[in-house]
Amino acid sequence: MAQKPKGLVLWNGKKRSDGRGVNELRNISMQVGVLPQVTGSAMVTFGKTKVIASVYGPKLVVPSHLSDSSKAIVNVEYTMAPFSTKERIDPRFSRRSQELSKILSRAFEAAIFTDMYPETEINIFVQVINADAGTRIACLNAASLALCQAGVEMRDLVVGITAGKVDGKVVLDLDNPEDNYGEADFAFAMMPTKNEIVLLQMDGNLTKEECDEAMKLMKNGIQKIYQMQRDALLADYKEESK
Repeated sequence: MAQKPKGLVLWNGKKRSDGRGVNELRNISMQVGVLPQVTGSAMVTFGKTKVIASVYGPKLVVPSHLSDSSKAIVNVEYTMAPFSTKERIDPRFSRRSQELSKILSRAFEAAIFTDMYPETEINIFVQVINADAGTRIACLNAASLALCQAGVEMRDLVVGITAGKVDGKVVLDLDNPEDNYGEADFAFAMMPTKNEIVLLQMDGNLTKEECDEAMKLMKNGIQKIYQMQRDALLADYKEESK
């Protein structure tokens, strides 16, 4: 993590730099069915972070010799739009994009009933439109919604959130200065009704007690986000039923 600029206060003993308490989420919005040309799609915002996810498939693998006769192949492609940060992003597939694509693929392989779709592939594309911390988690939540709209059978929705430590305090859902200048960044995702973890990453250092505190904050946050996902899917269903 970067060296914090002198005078920057991320936690003043009562509030964080954006006015939130330690257990408060950023403003979150979710919309399903934003792209009519694909099988499923969703847009999700976490504060100023905005991402969009699209799903194609399940469809037969071409050429067929690359298919798996016992299950579907889950492909995730994570990219950042050139205009998503203050400095232009190189649109070519970077090493970071490859790493996050693989991490997200593994998370959804654990959630999708891949054995129901032999010899097919499910392609998930997630793109960061505006980056302000927590992009992989926002993409994960958007992809989960897009898969549901696409009708892909899953064990449960996949829900993600972050926590971390800023100025010695464990907090939920890091924003940009906290992500850049905090002491730890903890990314976490699970299937809530199954109580199964599908993603767990940490940058920085936390004590065992701080890890326990972060996990408690994240599990509470995940329940709130899970309900938001369900509400977004229900709103889409009602709209389609009109």
